[in-house]
Amino acid sequence: MTISKKFFALTPLCALLAAGSAHATNGMLMEGYGPISTGMGGASQAFDHGTAAMAQNPATLALGSAEARLDIALGFLGPKVTSSVPGMPEAPSGGTAYTMPAIGYTARSGALTYGVGMFAQGGMGTEYGANTFMAMGSGDAVRSELSVGNVIIPMAYQVNPNVTIGATLDYLWSGLDLQMAATPQQLGGMVTGGAGQLGGAIGAGALNTATWARVNFTDTDKFTGAAKANGWGAKLGATFKISKDTTLGASYRLKSALDDMKTGNGSASMTANPGGASITTFADTGRMTVINFQMPSVLAIGGSWQVQPNVMLVADIKSIGWAEVMKSFKMRYDSGAMGGSVSFELPQNWKDQTVLNLGLAWKTSEQLTLRAGLNLADSPIPDATVNPLFPATVKSHATLGFGYQASPTDSLNGALTVAPSTSVTSGTGVTISHAQTNMQLMYTHRF
Repeated sequence: MTISKKFFALTPLCALLAAGSAHATNGMLMEGYGPISTGMGGASQAFDHGTAAMAQNPATLALGSAEARLDIALGFLGPKVTSSVPGMPEAPSGGTAYTMPAIGYTARSGALTYGVGMFAQGGMGTEYGANTFMAMGSGDAVRSELSVGNVIIPMAYQVNPNVTIGATLDYLWSGLDLQMAATPQQLGGMVTGGAGQLGGAIGAGALNTATWARVNFTDTDKFTGAAKANGWGAKLGATFKISKDTTLGASYRLKSALDDMKTGNGSASMTANPGGASITTFADTGRMTVINFQMPSVLAIGGSWQVQPNVMLVADIKSIGWAEVMKSFKMRYDSGAMGGSVSFELPQNWKDQTVLNLGLAWKTSEQLTLRAGLNLADSPIPDATVNPLFPATVKSHATLGFGYQASPTDSLNGALTVAPSTSVTSGTGVTISHAQTNMQLMYTHRF
């Protein structure tokens, strides 16, 4: 099979594997992409770390060897989230284990490197039991699962021995499941407008006597959300070798261009339980639209230093533009039973986030490389608007990794990330603790 045939044969495989979701750690983004970068704190801008470069700085793809390369990776994310309020039992999230596949392939023709790959872009989510305070007495589970994935087409070009440039075109998709319980006052505070019979009923206080109210849209598929959207993204990057041992790199990822996420007709519902025994429980089915959810722009610069023949130091700094895309979650529910619609807005007011990635690689022998790093950041979410359904509050991470060259053509890389527990109290008085233990493994074959 020729290289070009391999390239096109892998494209549908990427699309198949790309259905996974991620529950990420720099806000909604991963702390690192691929175990080589992740093992060094997520640094990625100025050294060869395999096909995962297409998810970060695509120009570094041109720093690798001339052989075609196939990377097959599997990530395991282990978030531990617990929410609590005074005087009630804690509510631990049941979402404690998530699996993410990834695949990347690159080949070289002269100075040009090209390929295809799939890497989970990011996401977040939690799952609270029907018997916890989060369910508000509704008797049903409360959960969220937001996922964004992409298939990436990268190209990198070696302009001269010291300069490489690169770019990607990304096909993105997003999915969201949401089962949310609230008091009528909380739900009413989210309403920004209404129309038709449903809007009139909500505006007239149809839920004033309710003991709880719910918004629900979810499916049973672990790989998609009930609300779905597709769109596009792109990245630009470059590297500059300023001396024999020192390389600088930079990249810019554009804000995504995703369509609105929509459920099918009748796939979403609004329900409530009015307090009076003679009053019929409120229930309606329809369609939910999540309006203009986007992933942020990311500007990153970094460097690598070969301080000894067997020791490399790396450092990056990233600016993630959360403020532009995470001011609020905006949703519109269109009734299929009563007619009309109602609009909601869940304030978020995220701040832009600065992330510092520090790492080292120590080649102990021809076969074994050891890695370590730090990923240092603050939470982008203000305490006042943090929500137990979307607690992307993890801050700093410590990482370890290894690389083992089993043969001239085959290697194995792994990484372990530990994010210590952080604790915040929301504006509604819910205290949320969040810690993570994550792992990645990757097999590489060179052709």
